[in-house]
Amino acid sequence: MAANEFVLGLVQMRCGTDPAANMDKVVGKIREAARQGAQIVCLPELFLSPYFCNTHDLKLFDLAEPIPGPRTETLSKAAKDAGVVVVASLFEQRMVGMCHNTAAVFDSDGTMLGLYRKMHIPHDPLFYEKYYFRPGDLGFQVFPTKFGTIGTLVCWDQWFPEGARATALKGAEVLLYPTAIGWHPKEKAEFGTQQHDAWETIQRSHGIANGCYVAAVNRVGFEPSPGGEGLDFWGASFVSDPFGVVLARGSHTEEELLIVPCSRERVADVRRNWPFFRDRRTDAYGDLTKAAAD
Repeated sequence: MAANEFVLGLVQMRCGTDPAANMDKVVGKIREAARQGAQIVCLPELFLSPYFCNTHDLKLFDLAEPIPGPRTETLSKAAKDAGVVVVASLFEQRMVGMCHNTAAVFDSDGTMLGLYRKMHIPHDPLFYEKYYFRPGDLGFQVFPTKFGTIGTLVCWDQWFPEGARATALKGAEVLLYPTAIGWHPKEKAEFGTQQHDAWETIQRSHGIANGCYVAAVNRVGFEPSPGGEGLDFWGASFVSDPFGVVLARGSHTEEELLIVPCSRERVADVRRNWPFFRDRRTDAYGDLTKAAAD
């Protein structure tokens, strides 16, 4: 493998009701991705269960687990056995009554390099995450892995350019977004295309603004919600390059592995020709730290 290239593996999957079966599935997908040449493998958000944040239910806190714990041990072994970096989104129980939506990053030797706790927490119809998760307190960060320097954010973070910028400024070559996003079925016919286009466009724009690769990894399949409508997760996992060009995109409905080579020469070429970091006016951005302009 050329030193100026790294290869992403995106696991787009359905997430069933049995956490052990979901874990077995992802361990198999990690091995398969490695066989196909992937070096950095990213899993969807909260892949160990259906997306449980579509309701308020105290019993669902039983899905959480401390980190480190048995699940991170399994993922560490999977990364080491396959010789790949693994990014895994987990329901972290920091203490009883305080949990985070957390991405754990494992290097190719199985070492857990660290955690990223989701910073932006949504609370919308069928996305009731503020009930379950405390906002992240580790800040935006990057992880130097065997195959490259990666930054990971999580789902709702996708809509905030500040998180992408802060992570890129720390040296991320790729922004990885484990994701669980889908359509409300009643809205899909009228708004579905616009919603998906906005989701992809905002993330591609992060790649352009920061001269880095972007990878979004979503689940697929319809998941019912208690007493109602449910969510139709739209898949469409993708990788875009440092100028926003989509290199690969999954379907809206099928489980898939996306294996995508990424060139460091492309990063250098875009950043030299479009020097946005050079031209930033950091002396004039103070208002960005305010909730609203005075």
